[in-house]
Amino acid sequence: MSTFKKVIPLIFSIILITGLLAGCNSGGKNANGDGQVTLKLLMDNSTNQDGIRAVADAIEKKYNIKTEISTRPGGTEGDNVVKTRLATGDMDDLVFYNSGSLLQALNPAQNFVDLTNEPYMKTILPTFKKTVTVNKKIYGIPGGSSRVGGWLYNKKVYKELGLSVPKTWKELMANNEKIKAAGKTAVIGTYKDDWTSQLIYLADNYNVMQKEPDFPKKYTTHKATISNSPAALRSFEKLEEVYKKGYLNKDFLATTYDNGLKMLAEGKGVHYPMLSSALTVINKNYPDKIKDIGIFPQPGDSPDSNGFTTWMPSAFYINKNGSNVEAAKKWVKFFVSPEGLKIYASKDKPEGPFVVKNAKVPRSSYPAVKEMLPYFDAGKTGLALEFLSPVKGPSLPQITTEVGSGNKSAKAGASAYDKDVEKQAKQLGLSGW
Repeated sequence: MSTFKKVIPLIFSIILITGLLAGCNSGGKNANGDGQVTLKLLMDNSTNQDGIRAVADAIEKKYNIKTEISTRPGGTEGDNVVKTRLATGDMDDLVFYNSGSLLQALNPAQNFVDLTNEPYMKTILPTFKKTVTVNKKIYGIPGGSSRVGGWLYNKKVYKELGLSVPKTWKELMANNEKIKAAGKTAVIGTYKDDWTSQLIYLADNYNVMQKEPDFPKKYTTHKATISNSPAALRSFEKLEEVYKKGYLNKDFLATTYDNGLKMLAEGKGVHYPMLSSALTVINKNYPDKIKDIGIFPQPGDSPDSNGFTTWMPSAFYINKNGSNVEAAKKWVKFFVSPEGLKIYASKDKPEGPFVVKNAKVPRSSYPAVKEMLPYFDAGKTGLALEFLSPVKGPSLPQITTEVGSGNKSAKAGASAYDKDVEKQAKQLGLSGW
């Protein structure tokens, strides 16, 4: 009997110690002896990590949650890495991956934590939430700032020539005439890097949506095509017009992206249809010129419907089948908090406004980013087509190069692209194709 009395306290002690240890380890199975949890984060190797690492360091100090970052390739190769690791159960706790149509191919309901009812979701803009929503459930948080597609311009030359920001395509063409007459390149073409030839077409989606709000839906179900939609065809016509009027630099087929940014920074070229991500490159290579660079939306045909076509940031997703879901939830919550985004912006200047309501663009931001703010504040932004439809053909850069260099008419280019996307849509198994 006395032995039994001695054993009982021992059993209770073991239970108590086990409970305490479990409490220390509640953040995840890989907690260290001091209760620290280590989260693994997989991201593509082309993304600047400075801002993300700064936030991760703050999370470690605040929550004792350490972040280990590993990288994967970009493009199709990287997509296959993500899909394979999810399929084999070998995915990290956090995944940094595209928002938009590519997300659907990852079966988010099976692989990622549903964040729909997290309180901070109320602070995230609807335009972003749409791009990480599948079957009415939200799976990701923004991993940085938005970007816009528009026309970068040299403000110094604009002032010298007495030009003002155009509100219509006609006004933009008039500015181009004055710039050409002054002996400068009106529109910088860098078609050696053929992806840059797409921007006049892609940045026009805001204007397409103003005329045909349901175009993405009709386009996805094959009830509308580029060539039979006057609004969508107009985007190709703008690309064709810039070439026909002789506004491009003479060597535009041999000019690279980096050379184009140099032309813009030095004022030898005055307009460059481009994504605002170019601002980071200009700031790195020509820091004394960044203040001279502005940006405006690609104009439509009416001064009353000016707005930016926007590209949403990639997103952080939480591995639903990981060992550290609760710690990962703390991580993403902090990242989108005002404190988290402030830390992020201190190391990684935003290339557009944040898509979180209470996150302000810092005063030290690029002047061009500040020019975007009134459009965002007024709700005059619309998503790029790739965020509204999964239909995007692989040959678009080649086709826009042909149209932009006069080798194909706008109509022929649009028809060629319609054939290109048809192959893609059929591969995706979309209805109507």
